[in-house]
Parts: sequence; structure tokens; C-alpha cells
Amino acid sequence: MAGFVDSTVKDIDQRLSELKAEVAKLEAARSALAGPARRGPGRPPGSRSTTRRRRTTRTTTTAATATTARRPGRPRGRRGGNTRANQALELVRSRPGITIPQLASSMKIEPNYLYRVMPKLVQQGQVKRDGQGWHPSS
Repeated sequence: MAGFVDSTVKDIDQRLSELKAEVAKLEAARSALAGPARRGPGRPPGSRSTTRRRRTTRTTTTAATATTARRPGRPRGRRGGNTRANQALELVRSRPGITIPQLASSMKIEPNYLYRVMPKLVQQGQVKRDGQGWHPSS
């Protein structure tokens, strides 16, 4: 009985190695025909250059200080000044008692963002909550 089990396990292992080789060949053929398999979430390959460009600035040195002159145009990075918070505050002022889902639909954004913004406005003393609705503090 032990000999039968051993020979069966050997046969299974041999067949598995053959199948693994076959899978590798099929994956290579598929990749050659359709491109690589789809990645998970995140940036798709090639969406960002592999080399980073260095930002060039012109510097002028005077006797006391060195200043950096930037090119004109929109600054890089985040937009300034709590734009969404300001929009939410204006809506609360114009429609006291408005709820977060109503704010979100008016602003055409997802409500989960407002669940972070509104408590910050409360801390700043801009709005207060009454039940489900939001009211201006002043």
C-alpha cells in the first residue's frame, strides 16, 4: 500500500511540474499577444516618466541676500485657502440647517470629504451642529 501511495504522489508531482511549464508558456504567449496582465490599483505603467525633471530656477546674488526668481504662472502644489471649506461655509450661511448629504450634492462632491471638513469649521467657530443640520455660528 505504501508503494502505491509513493508512486501516485510521484506521478502527481511530475504532472504538476508539466502543468507549471505549460502555464508559463501560455502566460508568455498571452503576454506577447495582449500585453502584460492588468495591474492592481494605482498608476498605470508609463503614466509617469522614469526620470524626474529638475526644476530650474534663476538665482541672483546680491551683497546681502540671495533671491530666487520663479517663472510666472500657477504655483505648484495644493490650492490655497480651504476652498471646499469656504464653499461649505457659504452654503451653510445661505441655507441654515443643511445636512452633509445636501451639502455634498450641492457641491458635487462625495459626502465623506465633508465629514472631515465640517468638524474643522466647528473648531474654528464658523458653524455649529444642530441635530443633523449645520448652522452658522454668528
